[in-house]
Amino acid sequence: MHVAMIGTGYVGLVSGACFADFGHVVTCIDKDAGKIERLQAGGIPIYEPGLDKLVADNVKAGRLFFTTEAAEAVKKADAVFIAVGTPSRRGDGHADLSYVYAAAEEIAGLIEGFTVVVTKSTVPVGTGDEIEAIMQRVRADAGADVAVVSNPEFLREGAAIEDFKRPDRVVVGTSDERAQAVMRELYRPLYLNETPIQFTGRRTSELIKYAANAFLAMKITFINEIADLCEAVGADVQQVARGIGLDKRIGGKFLNAGPGYGGSCFPKDTLALVKTARDYQAPMQLIETTVAVNDKRKKAMASKVTAAVEGQDLAGKTIGVLGLTFKPNTDDMRDAPSLDIIPALQAAGARVQAFDPEGHEAKQMLPRVEFKDDPYAAAEGADALVIITEWDQFRALDLERVRGLMKSPVLVDLRNIYKPEEVRRDGFRYVSVGRS
Repeated sequence: MHVAMIGTGYVGLVSGACFADFGHVVTCIDKDAGKIERLQAGGIPIYEPGLDKLVADNVKAGRLFFTTEAAEAVKKADAVFIAVGTPSRRGDGHADLSYVYAAAEEIAGLIEGFTVVVTKSTVPVGTGDEIEAIMQRVRADAGADVAVVSNPEFLREGAAIEDFKRPDRVVVGTSDERAQAVMRELYRPLYLNETPIQFTGRRTSELIKYAANAFLAMKITFINEIADLCEAVGADVQQVARGIGLDKRIGGKFLNAGPGYGGSCFPKDTLALVKTARDYQAPMQLIETTVAVNDKRKKAMASKVTAAVEGQDLAGKTIGVLGLTFKPNTDDMRDAPSLDIIPALQAAGARVQAFDPEGHEAKQMLPRVEFKDDPYAAAEGADALVIITEWDQFRALDLERVRGLMKSPVLVDLRNIYKPEEVRRDGFRYVSVGRS
């Protein structure tokens, strides 16, 4: 089948490359000429493990193309995916749908014959109705032989290719039988893995994505509050998480206590869901509280560092930081806890030196940080070393070497990747989350 993918951001590029790997002919389209030139030259604008090889293989095979011109690809397409950004709108938190609607306007004028238009972007309930209205208005003379479908993505950054090729489920929102047939054919390779494909109404599909992210965000926030209680009563949050996670009704995923969630999805999607619910006079108090508690938690993590440092005063102290991105195996800095923690440390008078394997974007976002080339350089001369992101290379540091480099052997582990007794045996003052 022929696929046109509007947008070469995280979702568009991963989805386009994976569809091409399924055997479809995919053209990825973007207005950013610099990004397209980079992709055509073999460069990848984002960091995602395995994506560079996947793109290169499918370009070489003649199944994946990149262009700034949509006309030819859209005319040939059996399905046109809208995979553009939907950031939080400044001022009110609603999802900004201007890019989605602009893409719909452009597509509508280029389509020839029956075409399925698919929203892959995360959009609020009712967005598909508006896209359909745009199609009917723009194509009034030609006849709007278009089916607008919702097909939300459930990709985890750092594991996106695996998630696309071996998903828990595929959700497709449409009642149009022709569109259902197209979507079944697009995802036919997944039938071999017996992947469930859930066909729903379009509005239901749009809401499934928000409901899923809100539930996971709530689960993270729940275990973080349990971690605070564990510290107060002398319990171990990791054992609590295991104890409840073994209950199949709860499950063990997303029960890792830490400094709060961040990234491109949870913060904006929970906020957008709250705003949508208020608009429909169906407020979601659990999610509103989740948002508020998470924001407060990220800001409060600096106080944990302060409490660990001798004298509990950061003025003139050097703090080493390991990990800046919101999670490992990505270069995404959006709403990363580091963006709250580090400025708070600096405001308290600390000098911060940091290392992250892929946190290149952080150099613009955290201009007063001294960036180092490896974790040991970040530890050198530090009064405390703080682990914010749990990259694999931080899990087995030579702690004896680290202690020798530091001014004071204080390790603040906000991801609980070390065993307290082992770190303390190596001579550190060790502070973690939810463990006494």
